[in-house]
Amino acid sequence: MSLKKYSGSCHCGAIKFDVELDVSQGTGRCNCSFCRKVRNWSSIVKPSAFRLISGEGNLGSYQFATKSVTHHFCKTCGVRTHSEGYVEAIGGAYVSIVLATLDNMDARELAEAPVVYMDGLNNNWRNQPAEIQHL
Repeated sequence: MSLKKYSGSCHCGAIKFDVELDVSQGTGRCNCSFCRKVRNWSSIVKPSAFRLISGEGNLGSYQFATKSVTHHFCKTCGVRTHSEGYVEAIGGAYVSIVLATLDNMDARELAEAPVVYMDGLNNNWRNQPAEIQHL
């Protein structure tokens, strides 16, 4: 495992954060109703691996349905930066980092990262959905 520290931000720079993650261990795409609409591509880390540097007052949030996940975005530019939640099937408490917000991730590193597809739509987190091309 090769943890690396990344810095991330929203488009306007109001939200800044640091995260330690290893994308070679897999990134994720989900078919739940939210992730499909925002074309989410993320990496999940434990909360201790994430640190909000600035912009807490500019951080908007959105929850739906089960309220088990809080999706965060910048109130100024609207860019989603991360989500926080708890799903027992994936290890409990987590922070999901939107990979497109990482400022110092090399494009080749991202392109080579394996992608794990999750069937969040059916609460079947450990299995790939039957159809993934649209994700």
